[in-house]
Amino acid sequence: QMGERFKVEIIKDLGEDEVSIYRQGEWFDLCRGPHVQAMGQIKAVKTLHTAGAYWRGDENNPQLQRIYATAFNDKKDLNKYLENLEEAKKRDHRKLGKELDLFAFSQLAPGSPFFKPKGTIVYRELQDYIRDLYIKYGYQEVLSPQIYDIELYKRSGHYDNYADNMYFTEVDGREFSVKPMNCPGHCVLYKTDLKSYRDLPWRIADFGRLHRHERSGTMHGLTRVRSFCQDDSHIFCALEQLQSEIKGVMQMLGEVYQKLGMPNYKVYLSTRPEKRMGSDEVWDQAESALEQALKSLNMEYTINLGDGAFYGPKIDIIFIDALEREWQLGTMQCDFNMPQAFALSFIGEDNKEHQPVMIHRAILGSFERFIGVYLEHTAGRLATWLSPVQVKILNVTSDQDDYCRELKVKLHAIGVRVEHDDRSEKLGFKIREAQLQKV
Repeated sequence: QMGERFKVEIIKDLGEDEVSIYRQGEWFDLCRGPHVQAMGQIKAVKTLHTAGAYWRGDENNPQLQRIYATAFNDKKDLNKYLENLEEAKKRDHRKLGKELDLFAFSQLAPGSPFFKPKGTIVYRELQDYIRDLYIKYGYQEVLSPQIYDIELYKRSGHYDNYADNMYFTEVDGREFSVKPMNCPGHCVLYKTDLKSYRDLPWRIADFGRLHRHERSGTMHGLTRVRSFCQDDSHIFCALEQLQSEIKGVMQMLGEVYQKLGMPNYKVYLSTRPEKRMGSDEVWDQAESALEQALKSLNMEYTINLGDGAFYGPKIDIIFIDALEREWQLGTMQCDFNMPQAFALSFIGEDNKEHQPVMIHRAILGSFERFIGVYLEHTAGRLATWLSPVQVKILNVTSDQDDYCRELKVKLHAIGVRVEHDDRSEKLGFKIREAQLQKV
């Protein structure tokens, strides 16, 4: 009767017998609440901007007007927030990516970034750093297929729980999916050989490209894409090895974040979601193992109820950047369900078959997302070992050209990424340009 068809749709989707409506003066609306008793309790309010948005993020739905606003206890906090917003615009990784010539996007490949030569250097340096740590921490790198028969994902539970985010195709009358994650394939790989307790823990790492269908309204630069690569790894271990393996992952994570100048992060323990596979007994065991490992490391953590993966609880790493924004990056998930679904086993010291525990873990998350977050955190001033150009040689006049070229060759020979700006421009201009390029 009031023409609020979108609100009616929300009410129907809630599937509840009762819904709450809140009133503020003459205005009232559907709301879960609670509300403040009076608007005077809010001391600082600011309307930020408006934008068009498709209903529920679907481009096939009507476009609505979205109003962005914020409120704080006092004007000081509001002003600090607004200052950070302005700084965030300058640090926007999409802007920096263009200015520093790192990556680009095309409508012909939505959600799939192109990394230019300089951006590829950053990407590969990060990968190589993680690869070196894999040797230190006892991981073996593997390569796995890009496309699997959907029977794999039916067995893993992803077909029932994750199909909306997958890409499907048909080949020779069989239905296949481009892989959205590595874990089911790694279970298949585990089963290709008979495993003994002497083989465990079996730590494998995979830099394979993944594809997930994200709705067009949710994609954002590098931080939300459809095609990406993770520093993905799976550890298969005996139950009695679980806590020590979790400790090892957390130790590696701390080393990586310290190296990158990112020591400020929170740890969340995410527990069983409503939609999940496996018995409550298995979930109790998995959640307890993660919690006990965190306690043994004396790590502060927060329980995040109901936010675990459908196959197991997880530890999420929330990085706090230079502007005090929170980003979910690393994750570690404890899984008793997938080994059961794939009938994974190893021969124990008692000469009997036992089921391994599976740990899913990523330190950086996806390289795409991490690079986007890291650019904004550093304002584009990357660590020297990550910088596409580590040294820029500037000559004052053409008289120094021969010496500059000789110096460039020497630096290049010892592995320094170096450029020589031999243009006939003023030195101050060259210095300014190099500074803008964050050299």
